[in-house]
Amino acid sequence: MEKNIETMDTAMKKAFGMALGYLSRRNRTVFEMNNYLSKKGFSLEIVDAVVQRLEDEKYLDDRMFAKNYLENRKRNKPKSIFAFRYELKNKGITSTIIDSLLDDYDDLELAVLAITPKIRLWQHLDRELFKKKMFGHLKYRGFSFSVIQSVWQQICANVCIGRPK
Repeated sequence: MEKNIETMDTAMKKAFGMALGYLSRRNRTVFEMNNYLSKKGFSLEIVDAVVQRLEDEKYLDDRMFAKNYLENRKRNKPKSIFAFRYELKNKGITSTIIDSLLDDYDDLELAVLAITPKIRLWQHLDRELFKKKMFGHLKYRGFSFSVIQSVWQQICANVCIGRPK
């Protein structure tokens, strides 16, 4: 029995070390860490113990992960609230956390952020091609038709004046 405890302690240290290495590349969710350690062949007991320790020591925090993820995506690659919800769900974030964090986001604002860098690239295009590209770009990022139309009206009021139809 004593040898089994010693082996568990060694396996626990190894799992913890691997978990820290996995976290050194970027932050992870509890779900991602569970999957990683399980795939490495650690028992469920060890995985649970390591994840609990990581949470206790604040290395794993799903709420903080989701908050940082959303801020980063909003800044670098904005998508719709629907797309953000889908991405976070796939990372194992609970609906409660997702809903509370997405309350602060507005699809129209995100759509404008998503299209702003493209306006300059497409400014030389005629109005119909510009519209087609803009609609496709925003649709691909998960925005609804009504949001895309609102952005089009907003952008067109500023950019499309004097442009051929």
